[in-house]
Amino acid sequence: MTAIEFPGEPRRRGSNLEKWGWIYMRASGVVLLVLIFGHLFMNLMVGDGIQAIDFGFVGGKWADPFWQWWDVLMLWLALIHGANGMRTLVNDYTNPGTVQKLLKGALFAAAAVLIILGTLVVFTFEPCPAGAPADLLPSFCAA
Repeated sequence: MTAIEFPGEPRRRGSNLEKWGWIYMRASGVVLLVLIFGHLFMNLMVGDGIQAIDFGFVGGKWADPFWQWWDVLMLWLALIHGANGMRTLVNDYTNPGTVQKLLKGALFAAAAVLIILGTLVVFTFEPCPAGAPADLLPSFCAA
């Protein structure tokens, strides 16, 4: 038999992770809209459009810390947003137990690996490596 909560009874104290997950999904969704459309506008509408997107374009863009942080924030929010959505689906369509724990663990591991690798790529990307042949370097690199 389950207990019925009456309006006059004090509510349980403690952290409500589902509530914070719900709030995160709404807030991150709004921020992601701004980040994604800003990303698309800068990449497709400014300058020469889609024809300009190549290795040199990405290298030039990631030479600016503003765009590095823009893309990393977009990466982190999108991966956590997606993993949280998948976690909700796992909760809805599996029974509590070993399978649910394995699926949630796999989601957490995949999101963590992608966040770490993506962040490393953005912050360690070197478009002008030392010792590279000048004909292989983008035009903005000093030979």
